[in-house]
Amino acid sequence: MSGSLALAILGGTAGGASAADAGSAVLALRRAAASGAEAKGVAQIAKEGAVKLALTRFTEGVSRAKSVEAALRDPRVAEVLLPALGLPDAVSTPGLAVRALMSDPKDTNSVAAKLAATDSRWKSAANTLNLATRGLDGLRDATIQKTITEGFKAYQWRLSQDEQAGGISDALYFKQRMASGTKLTAYEVLGDAVLRRVVTGALGLPQTIAIQGVETQARAITSRIDLSTLNDPKQAAKLTERYVMAAAGGGTTGGSGSSLLALFA
Repeated sequence: MSGSLALAILGGTAGGASAADAGSAVLALRRAAASGAEAKGVAQIAKEGAVKLALTRFTEGVSRAKSVEAALRDPRVAEVLLPALGLPDAVSTPGLAVRALMSDPKDTNSVAAKLAATDSRWKSAANTLNLATRGLDGLRDATIQKTITEGFKAYQWRLSQDEQAGGISDALYFKQRMASGTKLTAYEVLGDAVLRRVVTGALGLPQTIAIQGVETQARAITSRIDLSTLNDPKQAAKLTERYVMAAAGGGTTGGSGSSLLALFA
């Protein structure tokens, strides 16, 4: 169903225009999430000059670094490494990245292990790199560099989808996280900027919720949705579609937003 058809069905001008935008956003998300779409898109994005340059600069930064800390603090490295590992929001906090990624995730008292209580991405990234044991070799390893390269290209492809409709890159990230099969917790949602945007946006929670205590924020989420249901791909897809509809101005959890979503079921 096209956005214009959705507009015709819902029939108005200003409100209808928002509905059309929301309908187009849902269709754009479904195209991006379709089987084979990512592989094809990543192959195209890999040819772009800006992506090639970023990867070249990453390789140079790693090869010239005198220490792991120097490498992690080098913008040429951090701006590729962190997004590739699913930590794009950490680019602006190099100190945290250094402490977490250089720590031993097997040590329960390490920074990565402690952060895992609310944000499992750090422990996963530290395990992948194993910098606590391997040092710079963990960044220079050919297999790791391939993983980082592929991860960065996939990240850039997801970002490019926002040109089709706002919020699609967030929605794709969310779907990828849920595909891991690991149960999502309210604290992980609150600790990950993208997961927070998707869940609170889909639920219609105001941004001002962030000024409340963590426990209060967690209750606001769990009182509105059973997060365990999101391990069902259909439920995860439904939530992401509600999110991109909200981002397009087509409503959140009720009213015309729900009606429009039903048209695409």
